[in-house]
Amino acid sequence: MRIALFTETFLPKVDGIVTRLRHTVEQLQRLGDEVLVVCPEGGLTEYKGAKIFGVPGFPLPMYPELKLAIPNPSIRPELEAFQPDLIHIVNPAVLGLGGLYYAKSLKVPLVASYHTHLPQYLQHYGFGMFEELLWGLLRSAHNQADLNLCTSTAMVNELTAHGIERVDLWQRGVDTEMFQPHLASRKMRDRLSQGYPDAPLLLYVGRLSPEKEIEQIRPVLEAIPDARLALVGDGPHREALEEHFAGTSTHFVGYLRGLELGSAYASADAFVFPSRTETLGLVLLEAMAAGCPVVAAGTGGITDIVTDGANGYLFDPSDDAGAVRATQRLLENRVERETLRSNARIEAERWGWEAATRHLQQYYRQVLTSQTMPSAA
Repeated sequence: MRIALFTETFLPKVDGIVTRLRHTVEQLQRLGDEVLVVCPEGGLTEYKGAKIFGVPGFPLPMYPELKLAIPNPSIRPELEAFQPDLIHIVNPAVLGLGGLYYAKSLKVPLVASYHTHLPQYLQHYGFGMFEELLWGLLRSAHNQADLNLCTSTAMVNELTAHGIERVDLWQRGVDTEMFQPHLASRKMRDRLSQGYPDAPLLLYVGRLSPEKEIEQIRPVLEAIPDARLALVGDGPHREALEEHFAGTSTHFVGYLRGLELGSAYASADAFVFPSRTETLGLVLLEAMAAGCPVVAAGTGGITDIVTDGANGYLFDPSDDAGAVRATQRLLENRVERETLRSNARIEAERWGWEAATRHLQQYYRQVLTSQTMPSAA
């Protein structure tokens, strides 16, 4: 198959969507398909054998790491030369709408996927009054696709409830080679804890932005006086978070990648994740693959991954003390913590990227087959 992938974000950006896409592109190419990635310009022209066509864009004022790329006529000759069998648009917002247009114009089957729970994000940026308007825009875009994919059953149900049609589940995936328990090291604990490797070490990995609700970790930190917190990642909310966590044992680590990131996960005592807007929560799977016990808000896509008391702990995000109690329980019971570590790794091992990509290929073939079948008389 020849797949043209339109995405609002790709390398060199670092986030969960990019992680899924780069593994998907690599696996598709490895399995014999050809991929063209149409994305905001970022300097790359190729990735794992797939051509990258960069569209000029400009940084978003509130989030300069993200580029807004406007579809332009240069895309058509690229698509006509590539001759895609199928177009897949990821989080259609601006550039993705160009993919939708060209799918209709070139009469190519269209798949769309939903990865960022934008309607809930509005609440965290002070634009909650526009939530229904945004759902309407999402419906009008997604309902033009032959198939809409979500990364968790919670999102399948939510999109369906809001009138989006032809919705199905795209299997989760995680790099179980990169993230492994044996990468735990005292040296990394020393680095993350700023010289206190014997103290309880709490970890957060991900975007530093309002919708992640990272502020909710401070009461956990205050309830466990000798604990240290490492925040791995960066984003538009960093300055506000530095002010919020002033006077606490919090280390803003910045980005970690590859084996360093794997070692950070494996070396921590607890991965604390208070976000209520996750369509899946890929970082949770990464932490679990590394054997790091997870304490997470029991909402959205997270409940597809974490089974409370079996491979992690879930808490009610509406309970102000929920995260505190769950983290205290985890740290106070060493035997139970080791059981959670083991079970978390076992769960992650079920979800390799090759299996997730073969699952996606099945959807692609179903869409292509339905397009070529003769209609009933």
